[in-house]
Amino acid sequence: MTSLSARRARGSRLADSVFRGSTRLFAAAIIVVLVAIAGLLIVSSRLTWQTFGLSFLTGTTWDPVAGVFGALPFVVGTLVTAALAMVIAAPIGVATAIFLAELAPAWLAVPLGFLVELLAAIPSVVIGLWGVFVLSPVLRSTIEDWLANTVGTVIPLFAGPTFGVGIFAAGIILAIMVLPTIVSISREVLRAVPESQREAMLALGATRWETVARAVVPFARSGIIGALILGLGRALGETMAVTMVIGNNPQIPTRLFDQGQTISSQIATTFNEASIGLQTSSLIALGLTLLAMTIALNVIARLLVRRVAGDGGGLASAG
Repeated sequence: MTSLSARRARGSRLADSVFRGSTRLFAAAIIVVLVAIAGLLIVSSRLTWQTFGLSFLTGTTWDPVAGVFGALPFVVGTLVTAALAMVIAAPIGVATAIFLAELAPAWLAVPLGFLVELLAAIPSVVIGLWGVFVLSPVLRSTIEDWLANTVGTVIPLFAGPTFGVGIFAAGIILAIMVLPTIVSISREVLRAVPESQREAMLALGATRWETVARAVVPFARSGIIGALILGLGRALGETMAVTMVIGNNPQIPTRLFDQGQTISSQIATTFNEASIGLQTSSLIALGLTLLAMTIALNVIARLLVRRVAGDGGGLASAG
């Protein structure tokens, strides 16, 4: 019996060692892949950095004929469309998640949640086609014209002319595409809040709204912020749908209805026709810039979530 127990113990230790080693290997593989991608982009874009230096990031001219390449219009277009998408999608997504997790009856929450998740399965090119043939004409004849003729006379940001395609349309398309991510993750985070949080607030005489606003959402806020950051990450990198509705004009937008271009759309529309040499290197440099933006965003998000979670823990301890 002693020998059998010893063999079982050695087998358990061996299995445990194999498990730890394999998980470490897989975790290290992710880091290796990321470093390999970054290294490849750095090497392939070396000609651009040698030619323009950091002025590549501040340049506003993209002229393959003259051999002058600047990334600023695409960086601005990427940031503006992603920010606009989050301004639209964040309140709608979080409110929908709260409704599904806290307020909706089961007979409605299940099919509605399924429809939200189904939205994520629609290919981006299909959403882009819908944006070109349905959304853009409707926007131009309704919301854009109204904003340009009313608010635009006072605030230059909303001034015309309106085209139906441009920064505004791209922001709405991106908002639609990031909604499933925000709703799904936020809903699961809200469902993970302990029932004791709700019961304690209700026992103190709080209404359903007060329970959600003061007990459930504060407890889940770090997870909700994480969901918003994931949505923003997708908005930064989305390509096809944005390419089809943004207008693809390499200029820095000064108005909400201007046509523009993002880093992803510029790469997608010009890489196949790009000449070998400085132009191709500049497109790869754009990809490296987008990767750096995404990594910086995730680092900031991680620090923000950690700070929010720490503040929440302090509040909980004080309570």
